[in-house]
Amino acid sequence: MRKLYIFDTTLRDGEQSLGITLNTHEKLEIARQLVRLGVDVIEAGFPASSPGDMNSVKTIAREIKGAVICGLTRAVAKDIDACAEALRDAEQPRIHTGIAVSPVHMEKKLRLSPEQVVEAAVAAVKHAKKYVSDVEFYAEDASRSEPAFLAKILEKVIEAGATVVNIPDTVGYVTPWQYGELISFLTKNVKNIDSAIISTHCHNDLGMATANTLAAVKAGASQVEGTINGIGERAGNTALEEVMMAVYSQPSLYGVELGVKTKEIAATSRLVSGITGVPVPSHKAIVGANAFMHASGIHQDGVLKEKRTYEIIDPETVGILRNKIVLSARSGRHALKHRLEELGYSPEQYDVETVYKEFLQLADQKKEVFDEDLHALMGYTEKERNSISIKNISVATNGAATATATVSLAMNDQILTDAAYGNGPVDAVFKAIDRITGITVKLEDYNLSSVSRGSEALGNAIVKVRYGESGLVIGRGVSPDVIEATAKAYVNALSKIKAID
Repeated sequence: MRKLYIFDTTLRDGEQSLGITLNTHEKLEIARQLVRLGVDVIEAGFPASSPGDMNSVKTIAREIKGAVICGLTRAVAKDIDACAEALRDAEQPRIHTGIAVSPVHMEKKLRLSPEQVVEAAVAAVKHAKKYVSDVEFYAEDASRSEPAFLAKILEKVIEAGATVVNIPDTVGYVTPWQYGELISFLTKNVKNIDSAIISTHCHNDLGMATANTLAAVKAGASQVEGTINGIGERAGNTALEEVMMAVYSQPSLYGVELGVKTKEIAATSRLVSGITGVPVPSHKAIVGANAFMHASGIHQDGVLKEKRTYEIIDPETVGILRNKIVLSARSGRHALKHRLEELGYSPEQYDVETVYKEFLQLADQKKEVFDEDLHALMGYTEKERNSISIKNISVATNGAATATATVSLAMNDQILTDAAYGNGPVDAVFKAIDRITGITVKLEDYNLSSVSRGSEALGNAIVKVRYGESGLVIGRGVSPDVIEATAKAYVNALSKIKAID
C-alpha cells in the first residue's frame, strides 16, 4: 500500500479565513499538538503576507520537529525569498508556490495568457528549488480548469523540480465523481506524474469536501490537505479528522496506509476550537458532542447488546473515553494528574501546581468536576498567563436594562478599581474593565455555553474583539459564575492586545 500523507493547513487557510489574529504562542501550541497527532506536513502560514506571519512561521520552523514545515507563496520571487528566509531553520522545509490555472482566473484576475501562466509557474518552482529540495506547486482553481492545460502545466512544473502537485477545488464546485475523474485523467496524461505526489485541497461550499478528497485518494492522490474541524475560507475546508477516520475504518477500500495517532484527534479538535473560538457543532462527525450518543430506544437496545450494531467507530479510537471518573475537592494531585493523562494531557504540557490550584478553586464551587470541566480548565490554564487579572467583581441590577459593575483588576503591579453603568451586567462589566485598562476595542462576538451538566455547570465564555489593525483577537474564560467567565474572557483578549502593543 502507498502512504497517505496528511497536510494540515489549519494555521494558514484555517486562520486567514476567520479574520482573527492568533499570536505566535497559540500557533506554536497548535503546531505541537499536530505533531502529536502525527500529521506529515504543517503549513505554518504565508510569510510574505505580514510581519506577524513571518515571525510565526520562523518560530514554528525553528521549534517544531517531526513534521515538514511548509510556507505558502504566490508565484512571485519576493514571496519565495521571504518564505525561504522564514523556513531557514526548519528541520524539513517545504515551499508551497503556485498560480491560478482556470480560464476565468487567468483572464479576469491575472490577465495573463495560458503561455504566460506556464512560464510564471515554471519560474516560481525553479526559484524555490534554489532554496529547498521539497517544492509543492498548487494549481489554483484546478477543478474549473481545462484538463489538457492542467496536465500541460503540471508536466512542466514537475520537470522544473516540483515534488508535490496540488489539485485544488478552490471554490468547492465539483462532485466526487468529477474530482475522482480529474485525478484519474492526470495520472494517465501527465507523463512524469510518477515523479511527484498528487495532493488534494478541497473546499466545502457544496458540502462535499470530504467526499471529494476521498474520491481523489481512491483515484490515486497520495496527499490530502485540510484543517482540523474543517475550519477555512467561506464554508470551510476538508475536515481532516473525517478523512482520517474514513480511511482508518476501511483502509482496503482506498489502498493507502495511514500514519496518524487517531487517539489524538479529540484533543486536537478541542485545542483548535478553544484557541480559535470556533465552536464544534454538536452534530459534527467524529468530534461533535453527539457523535457517539444514542437517543433512539432501538439504537440503545442494539448498542447494549452489541456495540457494532450502531457504532462503526469505537469512541476511544479518537480519544474519547467511555469511563468517566468524577473528581471533587477531596481529590489529590495524583488523582488529577492521572485523570489528565487519561484525557491526553502529558505532564510536560502544563504546570501541575498551577493546574491543581485552578482545579481546587473550581472544585470548591462545584460538588463534582467532570471530564468536560477538566478539558475546559486545561484549555484556559495552558495558555500564557494574562498580564491583567481579575481580583473582584460586584454587579448590581435594577431591572433587566440597568446594571452597575464594580471591578478590581491586577495590572501593572497594582490593584485598580473602577465602576460603570451598563445595559445589563455584561455591558457594565465590560465598560468598567475598559475604564481601568484604557484599551478601546469593538466587541464583534460574544458566546456563552455550558461545558458540563447540572445547575453548577462550568460556563465557557468566548469573546472576539477588534483592535485597530490587529484584526480580531480571541479571549476565553471559564468559571461556574457566567459573569466571571465573561469577564475573564474579555480580560484575556485585552491581555493579548496589551502584549501586541
